[in-house]
Amino acid sequence: MTASILAHRSDDGPAPQQGGLVEQAMQAINDHIHNHKLVAGDPMPSEGAFAQMLGVSRPVIREAFRSLAALKLIDVGDGRRARVSDIDASVLGLMLDHAVHTDQINILQIYDVRRTIEMRTVALAAVRRTEQEAEEIAAHAVAMRVNFLDPPVVMAHDIALHEAIGRASRNPLFSLIVTSFSIVTRQTWSISWVSRPTDAVRMESIEAHETIAQAIAAREPRAAIEAMAGHFDKSVQALINAGLT
Repeated sequence: MTASILAHRSDDGPAPQQGGLVEQAMQAINDHIHNHKLVAGDPMPSEGAFAQMLGVSRPVIREAFRSLAALKLIDVGDGRRARVSDIDASVLGLMLDHAVHTDQINILQIYDVRRTIEMRTVALAAVRRTEQEAEEIAAHAVAMRVNFLDPPVVMAHDIALHEAIGRASRNPLFSLIVTSFSIVTRQTWSISWVSRPTDAVRMESIEAHETIAQAIAAREPRAAIEAMAGHFDKSVQALINAGLT
């Protein structure tokens, strides 16, 4: 059966050197997506069709489908054919979370990368945003102030504000990366909030988000970059004060 997969793949690309049938089937299915120029939402051949094409059993293809679905590369719904998935930030987010908890990267390294990415993202958002997007970003900043005494709600709007800026950048990769940070952010946000010594200092964080929203609304990318950089610098300092390294 392995020979059948290898023979099939020899027409489309290099044959795999290692790996079991499921891994080889996953690669062959992924090759099918690429070679047939399928895009998000396009239907895939059935399990039976792939099994026949690749010369393997349907359980092998079923497991390959499940693995690809777990990676968010395809969408497998009950009672319908698999489809090519939209990109999903959750996979990258889980990888970052795993890397932190297994001591491969640390929180401050993530924030260093976030600062760099979000400074560029906010500049693009200030130039490319629609009026509706500017209003959405501003609304999250307002909600942070209104709910000041309810930190979980403030956190939710904080994360949503950054994700809205990512979408407004019109670069789906920036949006994907910014959204992927949310898992780690939810774990560090309360630490950063509590480590700020007074309500006045906590309010400065909300004011920073308001300044960012105002710069985006005014289409002032330089002001947006400056505000975002200042926001991250203070956030990192709060985490350092809390003992995170």
